[in-house]
Amino acid sequence: MIDKLKNFDTQLFFCINEKHNAFFDVVMYWASHKWFWLPLYLTLAIFLVKLYGKASIYILLAIGMVITLSDQISSSVIKQWVQRPRPSHEPDLLPYIHLSKAGPGGMYGFVSSHAANVAALTIFLILLLPPRYKLLKVAIVSWALLVCYSRIYNGVHYPLDIIGGILVGIFSGFTVAIFAKRTFIKKEY
Repeated sequence: MIDKLKNFDTQLFFCINEKHNAFFDVVMYWASHKWFWLPLYLTLAIFLVKLYGKASIYILLAIGMVITLSDQISSSVIKQWVQRPRPSHEPDLLPYIHLSKAGPGGMYGFVSSHAANVAALTIFLILLLPPRYKLLKVAIVSWALLVCYSRIYNGVHYPLDIIGGILVGIFSGFTVAIFAKRTFIKKEY
């Protein structure tokens, strides 16, 4: 059963990874680059400060908590426990993988920290933001999906690495959002 699952995961990886071109090579490289998204993060921070006023300090701290939680669970716990090599570190697969200019990444890929972190932030913001911000929520989900897809496209994660990371992110985002709503977000804005 495990071998069939790994085989399916590898086939799905190649199905996504082999469909590349010069335009999307650039797009997906930058979609995975953490500093590229800094303007988005700053814009979100400014928006949250305007929306929540004084309470925004707690919300920004909660965002720090949610990212730290998802990153530590994915990188320091699960990756070290499972130790599944990334496809880019599998000698038998390497000749067939299309890698971005970012390179092969660290040794282990399960679960994807990129996927965990963007999913955690996405879930946190979806649960935090008032219902009237539906379009913003759709944009945030689209951003998260782009980042997750780029990890497979760039050759550094299997699809199950991404799914595992998303699950870690959902857990982290949901946990911190519930804590935040019960602790310091008292009213609907």
